[in-house]
Parts: sequence; C-alpha cells; structure tokens
Amino acid sequence: MTEKAVILLSGGLDSCTCMAVACAAGYELYPISFNYHQRHNRELDCAKRIAAHYHAAEHLVIETNMNAVGGSALTDENIAVPAGEAERTEIPATYVPARNLIFLSYALGYAERVGAQHLYIGVNSIDYSGYPDCRPEFIAAFQAAADAATAAASERGRRIVVETPLQHLSKGDIIRLGTELGAPYDLTTSCYRGRKEACGTCDSCVLRLRGFAEAGQRDPIPYAAGVR
Repeated sequence: MTEKAVILLSGGLDSCTCMAVACAAGYELYPISFNYHQRHNRELDCAKRIAAHYHAAEHLVIETNMNAVGGSALTDENIAVPAGEAERTEIPATYVPARNLIFLSYALGYAERVGAQHLYIGVNSIDYSGYPDCRPEFIAAFQAAADAATAAASERGRRIVVETPLQHLSKGDIIRLGTELGAPYDLTTSCYRGRKEACGTCDSCVLRLRGFAEAGQRDPIPYAAGVR
C-alpha cells in the first residue's frame, strides 16, 4: 500500500516545493489549505491549481478566522503591508499570531483521519521573514506534542512525522530543488498584496526574486511594471 503524506499547501513557492518533494518520494498526496480570512484569496486559488496539477487524492480546504484574532497585516486591512527588507531580523507586521501552530494542528488531525505518517510544511530558517513559527525549535516542540497527543502514535505505534525538507535551504537552493523536481512555479504566488501582478516590493516578493536570481532563473509569474 502506498504511504500517504499531508502537505500544508498555501499556494506559495515553498509549499509547492514541498508538494514536489512529497510526490518525488512516492507518497499519495493529501494537501490541506486554509481560508483564514486573509486579505486576498489569490494564494488559495493557486493552491487549488497546484493540487489539481499533482492529482491529489484529496484537497482539504479549512475555513478558520484568523482575522478575528487580528494583529497581522495579512488579515487586517488597517495594518499596512511593509516594504520588503531581505535582511530583516525583527518580526514583521505580516506575522500572523500562532498561524503555523493552528495550521499544523488541523493538518495533524487530517493526517490521523486519512492514515498519513508524513506531514510536510515548507518552513525555512535561512531565507525567511523572521517568523518564530518557522524555526527548528518550534517544529521540534510541535513534533513532541504530536507524539503525545495522537492516537496514531500512542495506540497504534504509527508516529506522524513532521517533515521540513526546506528548513536549512536558501531560497535559491529551494528553487533549484523544486525545478529539478518539476514544481509548477508558474501556478504559485508569494505576494502579500495579492494583486494579479506581484508587487515585487513586499518581504515575500523580495525574497522570492532574490532566490530566482541566486538560482540563475527567471521567475515565471508576472510582476508589476518596472520591478524587473
């Protein structure tokens, strides 16, 4: 029987790469995406197209209202999306409080339900925006919680492993890896502003463009005039 993997699929570059990695490993794919009342749905639309591209066994879309929590430029239209700083060290206004903790918890339950032993998330601790829930320490703590909290681990001896294949890769290395695996980057978006043409100036766009430059490639998605 083919093993199964749940993949946190935002519709962005990193999560698309995780889909490519899980597909290359031979797993049956069960992506999970979230309508968390973010300011735009462009990423979610991309996630649906990526899931279709990979012929996912099932694509679960969860609605959860992170805007009710507030405090992030990605959910609150009264908080401006800041200009990108590739070398930023402080936590930016685009941090969504506890987002990865919440998303991983849903994904863990989904993995139990479908019988998956692998749970992929595209967190990265090198080229990232300074979010605390992208760090190895957080993933290790969540893995410990998953081992203690699930029937899969405690009763059936089928531990669900949180897989972070991009954790220690630069953005350029991530793009090289995804390209080798045929990741459909033309179906992705990373822009925090959610426009038809990526802004090229937010943190996510700056990191993405820098990664493609490092990889010696041209980003296949459209950008606003004058960005490149």
